[in-house]
Amino acid sequence: MARIPNTLTATAPAALTAAGGLVGGYGVARWSGKRQLGGAVLAVAGAGAAAQWHRRSGAPAAAALTGLYLAAFGGSHPLAKRIGAWPAVLAVTGVVAAASAATTVLVTRKS
Repeated sequence: MARIPNTLTATAPAALTAAGGLVGGYGVARWSGKRQLGGAVLAVAGAGAAAQWHRRSGAPAAAALTGLYLAAFGGSHPLAKRIGAWPAVLAVTGVVAAASAATTVLVTRKS
């Protein structure tokens, strides 16, 4: 019988790190009242996710996903004015996590 690769295990860590950075960064900033702390969480998690993306998918994919991570952070601000802060953060987090998982799966299948 053919072995089916477990793509969730291969994609979860980077997607979870990125999601944790976006959601955790906003949560820390909101509940502490200190935007700098939220920014630190966002930056540390983003650097960790970028390192994971680079290891698993290579430099071009890591650069693209890191750019998406930063764009999601920036894009959540105007989106929050339309749909609310938490829904905006969760929406952009979903996009980044899905892109991370899809990229990792596609690059893994190419190898």
